[in-house]
Amino acid sequence: MAGGGGGLGLAELAQQVALWNWLNCDDEMSKQLLKAVTGVRVAHSLYQHLTGQDLIDMYKRQCILGIVEFVKEHPRASPSQLNKELEKQVLLFAARVHALH
Repeated sequence: MAGGGGGLGLAELAQQVALWNWLNCDDEMSKQLLKAVTGVRVAHSLYQHLTGQDLIDMYKRQCILGIVEFVKEHPRASPSQLNKELEKQVLLFAARVHALH
């Protein structure tokens, strides 16, 4: 789970802080904190995978990038051309999501 700008995502950062704390303190509370944070990350990843949310998020990004690419390649496109491309990308997104279920 990477955040914007190539840094750590919030969940990964929390896990790294818990690991760092455990490595420095090596007490039972630090170990339990690391165990809990890691468990939450595993549960979240499993949920994302089982529900298909990870794929839906990927399809959403692809839809947006497809629209952005069209606008870059066709900066003088008419409103009707833009609407047609928007409709095409949204229908593709909807078909991909529908295929998951």
